[in-house]
Amino acid sequence: MGKKRGYIAFVLHSHLPYVLGHGTWPHGAEWLYEAASETYIPLYRHFRKLKDEGIDARVTIGLTPVLSEQLVDERFKKGFVEYLNQKIESAKEDKKYFERKKEDLLSKTAQLWIEFYSNIKETFFHINHDIPAAFRKLQEEGAIEIITSGATHGYAPLLSHDESVKGQIKEGKKSYKRIYGKEPLGLWPPELAYRPRYRWKRPTDGKEYLRKGVEEIYFEEGIKYFLVDAHLLKGGKPIGTYLSLFEGLKILWERFREQYRELEKKELSVYRPYFAISEGTKKPVGFFTRDPNTALQVWSKDWGYPGDPLYLEFHKKHFPGGHRYWRITNPDGDLATKEPYNPQSVEIPLSNQSDHFVGLIEKTINETDIENPIIVSPYDAELYGHWWFEGPRWLYLVLKKISASKIAKSITLSEYFEKYPPELTVGLPEGSWGEGGFHWVWLNEWTEWTWKVIYELEDRFFDLLYKTKRTALIERLFKQAARELLLLESSDWQFLITTWSARDYAEERVMEHADYLRRILDIIENLKGEGLNREDEEFIRDLEDRDRLFPDIDPYEWKEEKK
Repeated sequence: MGKKRGYIAFVLHSHLPYVLGHGTWPHGAEWLYEAASETYIPLYRHFRKLKDEGIDARVTIGLTPVLSEQLVDERFKKGFVEYLNQKIESAKEDKKYFERKKEDLLSKTAQLWIEFYSNIKETFFHINHDIPAAFRKLQEEGAIEIITSGATHGYAPLLSHDESVKGQIKEGKKSYKRIYGKEPLGLWPPELAYRPRYRWKRPTDGKEYLRKGVEEIYFEEGIKYFLVDAHLLKGGKPIGTYLSLFEGLKILWERFREQYRELEKKELSVYRPYFAISEGTKKPVGFFTRDPNTALQVWSKDWGYPGDPLYLEFHKKHFPGGHRYWRITNPDGDLATKEPYNPQSVEIPLSNQSDHFVGLIEKTINETDIENPIIVSPYDAELYGHWWFEGPRWLYLVLKKISASKIAKSITLSEYFEKYPPELTVGLPEGSWGEGGFHWVWLNEWTEWTWKVIYELEDRFFDLLYKTKRTALIERLFKQAARELLLLESSDWQFLITTWSARDYAEERVMEHADYLRRILDIIENLKGEGLNREDEEFIRDLEDRDRLFPDIDPYEWKEEKK
């Protein structure tokens, strides 16, 4: 292979909606316990192992604010230990059962689960029950970078007030700083969704008005870069160079005008960052683009690594404990045809597939004409471990092999952004990484009613926020109202409705947070100067305890200047 050098940036997006205090099983806190035990702690263990071996993973990991808030909550910590104990005990019972049945291979896998959950529990105690603090330490040691997201993963292009988008970003930033000890530089837009500045029509009623581009709000909140999917870059158009935007840089612009004109003629490449900007504004924010080739190699149903016949089958479980004992066997086969899983047999495909992926990275670097290219490979973190049990081990092997490569180097997005800052500004179209590349997954015939509810309550919330005199009691009420609005805005509800994966639960959560918010706004409207009556006080206190994320929330900071 050649001597060209390039970079690979793994970006893992860790996210779950707010489930604490809202059910346990089959939908609710159990989702959080599964992800923590099967994804977050295994990833941490492999990043720590690499660090102990003298290798920095240089992975960029997004831990969304709403997820981070749950992981530091005492309710999670207590429930998680109880969950791990239950998983260990159920695996012990399974082992006895399989031994009686003379199922030696299944018995060995039961022992694997005993050891797996025991090790997770040991690590959880070792990190003082604080998963975010463990990742924070890795970031402080320079092993990883942690980025932020919208506070509750609100789908920014469809929120009907710029104040709502601002609230999502501002509260997300504050949560990040409180938990991770510094200001975030990068942001994973919920669903990689983007909307530029234009006269926007609200989809439910056609109301039309000028909206900021979401990058303008990122700029105002100090975000340095975000991510987009490849089709948005493909539909984008160069607007000019960064130098041409500002009066103080015009001398440089004139000096290098011809050089930058040639740069603008080149086809936009996913292997370099750019600045996103809406036409007529001067608020550029950097962005990186998802590389479709490396993404498909992992995600593809037909040829992705996780579909290897020897890997653990996700969907077939042994009850009552819910442990998995069978391998994929045939990706399209009936669950009844699945054969027993053999943990020892996965080492060969893990070795071969990690070799193949590193080779793909090196080949891509050698074949592109971009200097110092960066291959950005973003994934939902829960793919690694939860959906694909062997995934964290595969990632560990890839990162270790990349550390020995003479062509590819692992790098965080902030490192690359500082080392090779963007030169071109690009006008991006509207869209997301959802099916069809637009908003369909979140706005369709099954979810339109949720947006009517959100828009009604957005309008009412901000109308009251602007016109109601601020007192200590009013401030307290608006803080909880803001939490309920953020939770109502979670993009997870529409996704779960559209995919039918937990439709009833999602619909119930939308109605629940809408009802809570309506009642708080009713209380605010009907206050006559006196305090709360006993019934309202009990309602607010119960809600402040149940939905207690974002302790330093301040919706007054969300206000936009009225022109």
